[in-house]
Amino acid sequence: MNKILLQCTIASALGGLLFGYDTVIINGAMIDLVKYFQLPPAWQGWTVSSALIGCILGTILIGRPGDLYGAKRLLQLLAIMFLASSVGCAIATNISVFILSRFIGGLAIGGASVLCPVYISEISPPKHRGVLASTFQLAIVLGILLSLITNYLLLNIGDSNWRWMLFSGAIPAVAFFLMLLVIRKSPRWLVKKGRIAEAKKNIEDLSSHEIDTDQTILEIQESIHNENISKRINLFKRPYRKIIFIGIFVGIFSQLTGIGVVFYYSAQIFHIAGFSGDSSMFQSVLLGVTNLIFTLIAMTIIDKIGRKKLLLFGQLGMVVVLGLFGYGLLSGNITGYWLVALLVAYIAFFAASQGVVIWVLLSEMFPNIIRARGASIGSFANWVISASLNFFFPVVIGLFGTTQAAQQIGMSYAFIFFAVLTFIGFIYLKKYIIETKGKTLEQIEKEVLC
Repeated sequence: MNKILLQCTIASALGGLLFGYDTVIINGAMIDLVKYFQLPPAWQGWTVSSALIGCILGTILIGRPGDLYGAKRLLQLLAIMFLASSVGCAIATNISVFILSRFIGGLAIGGASVLCPVYISEISPPKHRGVLASTFQLAIVLGILLSLITNYLLLNIGDSNWRWMLFSGAIPAVAFFLMLLVIRKSPRWLVKKGRIAEAKKNIEDLSSHEIDTDQTILEIQESIHNENISKRINLFKRPYRKIIFIGIFVGIFSQLTGIGVVFYYSAQIFHIAGFSGDSSMFQSVLLGVTNLIFTLIAMTIIDKIGRKKLLLFGQLGMVVVLGLFGYGLLSGNITGYWLVALLVAYIAFFAASQGVVIWVLLSEMFPNIIRARGASIGSFANWVISASLNFFFPVVIGLFGTTQAAQQIGMSYAFIFFAVLTFIGFIYLKKYIIETKGKTLEQIEKEVLC
């Protein structure tokens, strides 16, 4: 693995770090943001979910420009959008400007979620593709943790602390843009554009001349041909319809565990549960650390234990801790740091299962000819549910009143609701998901189409 390949991979993975950073940085700012703009519950939900709406549109809109202009130019544009979003949120004088800035950041996140992992996959030699592709997911988790740490460090710097929290995203955005200046163009995109000589040069430099360049070019050309054929296939007709719907529900049930709500609202969740501002933000950092640790653990054991076993184990674990958290808030029988322990356990179960497994499944479970489109549809379903839940969460809590006791009741019902949906997800995934561990993509294709 040479220096050029590492530079290109790290630069692209920074898009994943910004993905995690910019989505979750709102967490620590929300309490003071609500006070500053006097936001009712529905506006709180819209403030968070506006970025997720942008993500949905970004994933849809990025494909065609990416084909025309290539990942390098588009990622540079996304870096500028990340920067504009951070600055816009920090200097916003009214909620409309703030939401627009969040939306722009969401567009950048959605675009990066598509372009960055694809670019890494396209530049990686086969023997390094697995470990390099996983750097994007790892970067997202690191971005989440860094945003939570930043929120904690900036919590007590004054009344404008929320502005500095949101502005902090400008630093990784600038670093992202500068690193993109030195990356190579994707060999696959160059072949699409007929720039074969340049594609060969990049393949040789990225692989240190360890692979057959001419054979790789032929394989890329065949892949592009198959991709063009796949665009004419109706995914919702036999024999692909069943696996497409399974992919959609894999994406949906990942978000129905409530993971987005916990990461976007954890500071408010702990605040409602009775913790002080400093304490609630520290607990949020603890969740981020747990997420990182158990993501790394999952990455090391997924090929040994298997996707399905890991997924079902995590689902059942989340059912138990979500149910206990909701019950504890409702009854008052579980309080204080026992509630923190339950959410830490919840994050551990999620990170060790859904957090890693869903993206592996979406990259493996679809037949070769529709893999990119199938994975895109599964990801799209994931984003739609995430945006919906994060909009309605403060709305549902607000229905029970504005006092802390009333909000605790509303929040308890929300977590019990997540526990029920996670159990339904367990039943569905147990029935319909096949184990893909140790199987070639061709073997998996035969199973899902039979």
